[in-house]
Amino acid sequence: MFDELYQINKKPKPFEFYTAPDLWTDEYTSQRMLEYHLNESIDVSSRNIKFIEKSVSWMMNLLNLNSDSSLIDFGCGPGLYTNRLAKKGIKVTGIDFSKRSINYAKETSAKFNLNVNYIHQNYLDFVTEDKFDAITMIMCDYCALSPQQRRNILGKFRRFLETQGKIILDVYSLNYFNQKEESATYELNQMDHFWSYEDYYCFINSFKYNPEKVTLDKYTIIEATGQKKVIYNWLQHFSLQSLQQEFEENGFEIDKVYGDVTGSDYDPDSDGFAIVASKK
Repeated sequence: MFDELYQINKKPKPFEFYTAPDLWTDEYTSQRMLEYHLNESIDVSSRNIKFIEKSVSWMMNLLNLNSDSSLIDFGCGPGLYTNRLAKKGIKVTGIDFSKRSINYAKETSAKFNLNVNYIHQNYLDFVTEDKFDAITMIMCDYCALSPQQRRNILGKFRRFLETQGKIILDVYSLNYFNQKEESATYELNQMDHFWSYEDYYCFINSFKYNPEKVTLDKYTIIEATGQKKVIYNWLQHFSLQSLQQEFEENGFEIDKVYGDVTGSDYDPDSDGFAIVASKK
């Protein structure tokens, strides 16, 4: 028992484990994640609908997107952004490794007779010869990636982006990092049976890595059946300076900084910010 509790509470190295596929491709949890995506009143897996519609209008106006424009959304989920952009006549590609979310996006696009290219794949493995006028990565997906994974994705962005193309993405700030506290709790059937339809105890360990500005929520789920799984939710936090440096090192420059992906004013004391970037 002591060894088991020791492993539950053990603090790993930053980004030591990568379990995102376990969360997004599991038959049960992917359904729960989709439910969160489609809940229009909350900002959990996706922003609320009012925010999304405002964001789509802002991106179109900012980048002058039209029927001749092409856009790819990395981590498109159930198509809440991509289908709306396609309704405006933009040539849209959406990629996500949740099969359930992609299927929902496809069903919705078919219902409205939209021409969207949906791809079921981990975007870290995605390759294409196509070029795009705009690349989006929204809901702070970029923060869930390790430094090596971020270099990988920025390399892809450079290859996929048209010469005058733009990247739009959002990140968590150092202000958000500073608010986080380390903790260790456990709960029976945490988040209303989010992790399993079976009864389970979920041990939640929240860790901070001060030099790296990384946080981890580690979920250890032990079911009544004896099954056990561990999910690692990593988040990298950025200052504007650190994000600028990372983009410059990978061949990009940040053109403009905003408060979020609706184009609100940048506030250095907020929990996050958004950027528009282009190739050097």
